Amino acid sequence: MKFLFDYLKGIAIGAGAILPGISSGVLCVIFGLYEKLINSVLNIFKDFKTNFKFLLPIGLGGVTGILLFGKILKYLFNSFPMQTKFAFIGLIIGCIPILFKKANSKKGFRLHYLLFLIIAFAIGSFSILLEPFLENNLMYEANNSFLFLIIAGIFMSIGIVVPGVSSSVILMTFGVYYEYLDAISTLNLNILIPLAIGIILGGYLFLKIIKYLLENYFPETFYAIIGFVLGSVLILYPGFTFNITGIISLLCFSVSFIISLQFEKLEWNSVYLYCLICIVICVKFK
Repeated sequence: MKFLFDYLKGIAIGAGAILPGISSGVLCVIFGLYEKLINSVLNIFKDFKTNFKFLLPIGLGGVTGILLFGKILKYLFNSFPMQTKFAFIGLIIGCIPILFKKANSKKGFRLHYLLFLIIAFAIGSFSILLEPFLENNLMYEANNSFLFLIIAGIFMSIGIVVPGVSSSVILMTFGVYYEYLDAISTLNLNILIPLAIGIILGGYLFLKIIKYLLENYFPETFYAIIGFVLGSVLILYPGFTFNITGIISLLCFSVSFIISLQFEKLEWNSVYLYCLICIVICVKFK
């Protein structure tokens, strides 16, 4: 059963890698996988059997999320934007108390930690808020050379590794976001292979950096992560209209928030049942 739950988490993480405004790193934090993923990837050969067993369902789910489930989430974001975004915001805000508890678990609270949170919040907000500008106002001549795509993949890995930084922003900056989406739909290996090489190279490098920071500056790093996570809320917030859609959106937010608060205790089948209920409600009141 754990394999199935980790697989489902991987689907959400993979889908987050291609959806505008969603950060795979944030989803890893919400699911409580972030630190363990870092250690398992970087130390995979030290205890290969254990690490491989942990990474396999998440990796398979990630591929599924990118190739398949991302289309479903994209449909939800396009068809029910307010309800879906409020549900995500509820999940994010609900996990904040858990993150603060973890950040203060080793050395307690220090006032200067808030500086790291504020700086990360500003950086995360600014980088993600660039997305609509890049998407709507800039025209690109995409460079699809093998080396260029590897470089784009290296920078894309920042959006996968660092919570709150959107991979789509980075790909839009390089002018290959829509080519990336088309390549996923058509399985264009000429684009996907060099991007994957860049993601692996960059991911390993940035994971090493994050691991070093967590080992030597744990509370400062975790407060920065919280700042990035909070920054992602800004781009998700769709505004609010007091009508049936708005009421359903608040309901989705409330239930998501409560579930997120209980993530450490909650049975995961309840979480996925809730997701199904939200989808049904959204469709019914569209």
